[in-house]
Amino acid sequence: MTGTILVADDHPLFRQALTLAVARVLPEAKVIEAGTLAAAARAVGSADRLRLILLDLKMPGAIGYSGIAMLHAECSEVPILVISSAEGSAAAEEVRAFGAVGFLRKDSDLAAIEQAIADALGGGRPAIRSAPEGQPLDSIRREVAGLTPTQLKVLLAVLDGLLNKQIAHSLGMSEATVKAHMTAIMRKLDVQNRTQAALVARSLGLDLKH
Repeated sequence: MTGTILVADDHPLFRQALTLAVARVLPEAKVIEAGTLAAAARAVGSADRLRLILLDLKMPGAIGYSGIAMLHAECSEVPILVISSAEGSAAAEEVRAFGAVGFLRKDSDLAAIEQAIADALGGGRPAIRSAPEGQPLDSIRREVAGLTPTQLKVLLAVLDGLLNKQIAHSLGMSEATVKAHMTAIMRKLDVQNRTQAALVARSLGLDLKH
């Protein structure tokens, strides 16, 4: 068996198109599909020999670039190729900063998508323009990409305005555990309080609503 490829997109027709592209590149691969970020996270945890994730940014449960950060934290060794209708010339740089190997718009032709899949499976990583030395956001993006899945969930809950007690209830943990995660998050992001942590996350697009 050549491994498994996850196609994560909330549009069934586009999932079919991506599955077709995968079949043309790697005919023997097992393809699993997910229509929400939660389903994608579950699939990542149970997939056998996962080799590639094809991810749409605008999925139910995803906020801004949080889907990439979350799945990258779950399986940092598996390449993530983003295929999305996200606008903005900076999108490609942003997705790579959060752990993806590349970015394609959904209106790319099938040949381009197949080539990108082949490159990702072959270990290729599209060139990334170097950020200016000492650029603060570049360093912070790396730190956010390095958060654990639970830390990311806590940070996103903070962005939603939840208090520690509410976060503890929603994530099924103690309030003390939430506080410990917040301490680790603030240390990694080099901030002094939860408000500053939220501002940092917001500046990176983690709370962009689609």
